[in-house]
Amino acid sequence: MTAPLAVTLDDIERAALRLRGHIRHTPMLADPLLAGCLLKLEYRQITGAFKLRGATNAVLSLSPDQLARGVVTASTGNHGRALAHAARAAGGRAVVCLSHLVPDNKVQAIRDLGAEVRIIGQSQDEAMAEVTRAVAQEGLTEVPPFDHPDVVAGQGTLGLEILADCPAPGVVLIPLSGGGLAAGVAAAIRALSPATRIIGVSMERGAAMAASLAAGHAVEVQELPTLADSLGGGIGLANRVTFAMCRALLDDVVLVNEDEIAAAMRHIHSVTGDAVEGAAAVGVAALLAGRVACAPATVCILSGANIAPETFAQIMKGQSA
Repeated sequence: MTAPLAVTLDDIERAALRLRGHIRHTPMLADPLLAGCLLKLEYRQITGAFKLRGATNAVLSLSPDQLARGVVTASTGNHGRALAHAARAAGGRAVVCLSHLVPDNKVQAIRDLGAEVRIIGQSQDEAMAEVTRAVAQEGLTEVPPFDHPDVVAGQGTLGLEILADCPAPGVVLIPLSGGGLAAGVAAAIRALSPATRIIGVSMERGAAMAASLAAGHAVEVQELPTLADSLGGGIGLANRVTFAMCRALLDDVVLVNEDEIAAAMRHIHSVTGDAVEGAAAVGVAALLAGRVACAPATVCILSGANIAPETFAQIMKGQSA
């Protein structure tokens, strides 16, 4: 018998009610250069990425005592920025643990929102060790970047928005990292549009969820530099929520290389005029490279735009890394 999912449509709908007035309903744009492709411009979210949904839902679900003592997380950048924003809006303290691989622009953006930043090690797993210590010794409450029901439910509200703007998508392409976005969006879409094909997309360099799904259990992978840096980091060997949900809900997982990500970033800029980060471009990369066929009403989630200007300038000059 299949175990029940940790996050259901009811959880996601409750999160949507909780988030009213705290997040934006981001636009959806038809791509004139990819017939049938719809771009969900989630990078126009308040903090520049989808992570605000899950972080805010988690913070708003805390008790007054937990909020007063403060929250802590490990992040590759966007979740830390979202948690800093959510905690400040709720009047709480946030501590964000980052590895040395996180780009400087993302580190500064977190500091600018009033969070305490701790730079630890060369991987998200090393940053997570500091989170564990802070919870045990400082009494902070952890708000994980993905593996938590409240975070997944918050990300799932993006699935509800997609269906509000495109009631019966043929395919939905979701950037895949720790699986919070993929699990939440897939849970919403699978419940309300069961015929939709749901595909997780990641980079070839260090795709932890893809490797874990292939192995049938959570595995560690080496975290490597990539244009899709927001998709880096492990899923946690003790993963409780997102691995099982991604295994149950995703129809396929596709990997793209650095040149394909760079080409997609340039394509998105030509269509929208905006600079998106590599993680946001992986779905479009899969379509442009022919790894996924562009069926009618194919929705690509463009997840974030927190990219260093100098990095994007290099990409526009034709450099992939």
